[in-house]
Amino acid sequence: MADSEAPGKKVQVANARPEDSGRGLAHLPRAMMAALGLSEGDVIAIEGKSITPARAVAPYPEDEGLEILRIDGLQRANAGVGSGDFVEIRKVESKPATRVVFAPAQQNLRLQGSSAALQRTFLGRPLTQGDVVATAGQQRVENMPPGVQQFLRSPAYALQEIRLAVISTTPKGVVHVDENTEIELRPEYEEPKEARRADVTYDDIGGMGPTIDQLREMVELPLRYPELFQRLGVDPPKGVLLHGPPGTGKTRLARAVANESAAEFFLINGPEIMGSAYGESEKRLRDVFEEAAKNAPSIVFIDEIDSIAPKRGQVSGEAEKRLVAQLLTLMDGLEARANVVVIAATNRPEAIDEALRRPGRFDREIIVGVPDERGRREILGIHTRGMPLGDKVDLAELARTTYGFVGADLAALAREAAIEAVRRIMPRLNLAEGTIPPDVLDTLAVTREDFLGALKRVQPSAMREVMVEAPRVRWEDVGGLDDAQMRLKEGVELPLKDPDAFRRIGIRPAKGFLLYGPPGTGKTLLAKAVAREAEANFIATKSSDLLSKWYGESEQQIAKLFARARQVAPCVIFIDELDSLVPARGGGMGEPQVTERVVNTILAEMDGLEELQAVVVIGATNRPNLIDPALLRPGRFDELIYVGVPDREGRERILRIQSAKMPLADDVDLADLAGRTDRFTGADLGDLVRRAGLVALRQSLSIGKVTQAHFDEALKESRASVTPELEREYEQIGARLKQDASSLQPIGFVSPGQLVPREK
Repeated sequence: MADSEAPGKKVQVANARPEDSGRGLAHLPRAMMAALGLSEGDVIAIEGKSITPARAVAPYPEDEGLEILRIDGLQRANAGVGSGDFVEIRKVESKPATRVVFAPAQQNLRLQGSSAALQRTFLGRPLTQGDVVATAGQQRVENMPPGVQQFLRSPAYALQEIRLAVISTTPKGVVHVDENTEIELRPEYEEPKEARRADVTYDDIGGMGPTIDQLREMVELPLRYPELFQRLGVDPPKGVLLHGPPGTGKTRLARAVANESAAEFFLINGPEIMGSAYGESEKRLRDVFEEAAKNAPSIVFIDEIDSIAPKRGQVSGEAEKRLVAQLLTLMDGLEARANVVVIAATNRPEAIDEALRRPGRFDREIIVGVPDERGRREILGIHTRGMPLGDKVDLAELARTTYGFVGADLAALAREAAIEAVRRIMPRLNLAEGTIPPDVLDTLAVTREDFLGALKRVQPSAMREVMVEAPRVRWEDVGGLDDAQMRLKEGVELPLKDPDAFRRIGIRPAKGFLLYGPPGTGKTLLAKAVAREAEANFIATKSSDLLSKWYGESEQQIAKLFARARQVAPCVIFIDELDSLVPARGGGMGEPQVTERVVNTILAEMDGLEELQAVVVIGATNRPNLIDPALLRPGRFDELIYVGVPDREGRERILRIQSAKMPLADDVDLADLAGRTDRFTGADLGDLVRRAGLVALRQSLSIGKVTQAHFDEALKESRASVTPELEREYEQIGARLKQDASSLQPIGFVSPGQLVPREK
């Protein structure tokens, strides 16, 4: 290469953003670009163990002044370096390629396709023989640096993301694809002359920045720089345990670490190691570790480790106990293990033998949790990388609405959206032909409506065991409860949406809210609306779901409910008819021992040793005087919110909401109706609107509008479910609750129309 003599500069490698993966860009410090005489879009050679080309672009805004080179995982694999290594970069002149031969970069994949689509994909991309490159379904020019736009002015087209190896180029050296380049796509994988690993890289994992950093410290450092630990006179870390809900990317993370650290990867799927003969299971385990030691540096990855290393005190079989003992000795026995790191994954860390969970075996336990909004945006970007997206698709909006989704759920969402798009073009396909016309493929795009349709079918996997829904009720669907709305907004919506504000002021958000008031006033509706507006998961439960006839199972169900809510935080737990679940202890209600143990469990979960982070409990009851007083103190149910009957203005708003889909005649006066429905609750007003519709249908099934006369007739059949005596009773209960929760005694309760005297 004529330019190989050009002076170079040494720079440290760092990861590029996931959205830049597969684009062939290298983000350089501005000072280095000036020193090498580079403009944006110029081609550079990145030299590590191998040489790979890229187009130089300006650094990310947050990197200004930092001496780092940001390239994606494929480029790191092509250069034979990992994140943190140093490479030499220099300016090179790329020649127009007359011919480029591609082949699949992975085995068991057979390809056939249009060379024209590949030419459009790689137009302007610098390549060299031996590189692994990725096709990208849609290059959006407006997201590119200005100096690179000229190379990426290709139209949108349908081409999934596939990794291809550059088998050969004509001429040799660094070339770029132009309009005259002849592209050949070979159908099957070909063994490369040099081994360059690019199976899964850190670019294929989203929402795990801190987790990846922790894992690199524990795995990459000991494998790549063992002399560091020798110099310090300490043993390198031996193992890492990854645990978290299913589908969060534990296995994928282990594969990425193995590829990025250039280590051999040995996979043990828990159940597969078990053998039928005596001692066979232990031998299989020893064989894997011996093979890993021969091929060091290497990583042994044990998936579902809880299946082969359960607690020995809780299993009856001798084979399982011997296998656990064998694993213990392999991980920390008399034989020293050098340059072999064990990574294990499980979603049941509590089921693993405790002898494994100590330094020297699993030195660190890393939680791979449910991703936050930013993480979900990264994951969606990765799964839609090879997808032609419609103009109205907003991944940031999807990330906001998919709370509780793990990586596997988001992958399923992208797949379902793609199937929706295919379903849309099915009428244009002639299946007898066996091929799809190019004009149909070119117009194929996944739209916002496809994603919204997919959202109806894909549920967050971490929430499938509990009754969960993403509520559709908004604040505008709730009328006449302004005071309760304001207090819930301050107490639930604000801390879940902006927790930093509370940390800055130095106060904790409320943990629980008790909504109490007469039946039908909208307590459940309020809880749904606050969960929807706070963009939180919503777990609705009732006492019948949690109480069990088996000893200890009720407490276990409650502990499981709170554990699941912590996993999918931010989360709102809504417990309806709370008085049946946590009656006052010693009151003689129900089976005393069961209900008292349940009360104790909920007390410990809400304000025990384990903090509730971004989890809010909302209880609803129309009998607050029966609830155990210990729950009604600050730190548990901090806010006691009375949800009473609406005033006249509130009733008018409820009538407007309830009759929004009803064709009303011009003579219908909702303000007048609101004045004539004193003490009607939201449920009563909803019933009034329903009855008016029934009266209209009774008159004629083909009637077009509901008139004032129909409402007048319905009003004769309706009544207010809340009596003045009942209102007074709730006022007295409210005053007593606010005065002193600790002195609450079980008091009498009224039925509509009568007042029960209390004993002094």
